[in-house]
Amino acid sequence: MTVESTAARKTTRRSSGTKRTASASTSTTKKATAATASEPELVQLLTPEGERVQHPDYDIDLSAEELRGLYRDMVLTRRFDAEATALQRQGELGLWASLLGQEAAQIGSGRALRDDDYVFPTYREHGVAWCRGVDPTNLLGMFRGVNNGGWDPNSNNFHLYTIVLGSQTLHATGYAMGIAKDGADSAVLAYFGDGASSQGDVNESFVFSAVYNAPVVFFCQNNQWAISEPIEKQTRVPLYQRAAGFGFPGVRVDGNDVLACLAVTRAALERARRGEGPTLVEAFTYRMAAHTTSDDPTRYRRDAEREAWEAKDPILRLKAYLENEGHADAAFFEELEAESEALGKNVREVVRAMPVPDHMAMFDHTYADGHALVDEERAQFAAYQESFTGGEAE
Repeated sequence: MTVESTAARKTTRRSSGTKRTASASTSTTKKATAATASEPELVQLLTPEGERVQHPDYDIDLSAEELRGLYRDMVLTRRFDAEATALQRQGELGLWASLLGQEAAQIGSGRALRDDDYVFPTYREHGVAWCRGVDPTNLLGMFRGVNNGGWDPNSNNFHLYTIVLGSQTLHATGYAMGIAKDGADSAVLAYFGDGASSQGDVNESFVFSAVYNAPVVFFCQNNQWAISEPIEKQTRVPLYQRAAGFGFPGVRVDGNDVLACLAVTRAALERARRGEGPTLVEAFTYRMAAHTTSDDPTRYRRDAEREAWEAKDPILRLKAYLENEGHADAAFFEELEAESEALGKNVREVVRAMPVPDHMAMFDHTYADGHALVDEERAQFAAYQESFTGGEAE
């Protein structure tokens, strides 16, 4: 399987005199079915080797300072993500969903936003939260179990993380419809993954946004795996092509190319602001870490697949471009490394200073007036906790 696309390879046609068994015929039929679509176009402005290329429909002109800013965003976001993963392994967080490998998709799209635009994330958009000015440590309170989000969505126009798959696209569509009715020229950006694209909520949001010409951009981070389910088992066509069936454009962008993600998302947001309706952006990227820290990706994917994608690392390709073009010197990278270390230290200190979550609190507000079943479950869980040495009973 190539890592560039899920499009199937061409099958070799057998001669008319060759006898085929039933199993061989079935195998050939499956291959032929998969080969119905040609290789989908991928918008790319920066190759994996760090070479700048042009695209006829999407291009962008950035200063050296802006390029260094994008690189800084990705490096610090990755460091924060690594620190959060380590804290979970040390028992400081209950769970963590890593964005490793998806920094370009998130920083590129996040930096395309205006202050008055509104974002509806899932639970992995740590890079977008960074772009919107959300304190990174606020993200960790929810995963530690000591708050319900930790930030005011209206302060940064960045909604709270949504765990239920796909529901945020409906929220985004409704909000965008409201913007249109208010006559504002801002836009909405809704994030979801390739797995969530199979949810009914996502498809319903496509219907409503198209019919009401809502100023919303749907940004799908196709990281190839819906937990352990590969993309080729989720769809018969590339995800961006689904948009055509709902009546609005779709585009596939190299999700490991921060410049292309910025250019494509910016164009889609500007289209929405002009009153031309929704756009589906498929960022073709890869989840280099586990789905969450409770997942073991070695059980369902090969090391060679990850290694092939590591060669397309979004941070390394921009670093190569900066160095080759003379846009950044050794001092810049050294200063950024120091800033990265300071960020990691601050994250550790803040999280460890957070209160220890009350494991029994989850039963307190399930029902306003109490419930016999909840009381029974509370008692069972308390007994379970007491079974551990050093548990809550002590």
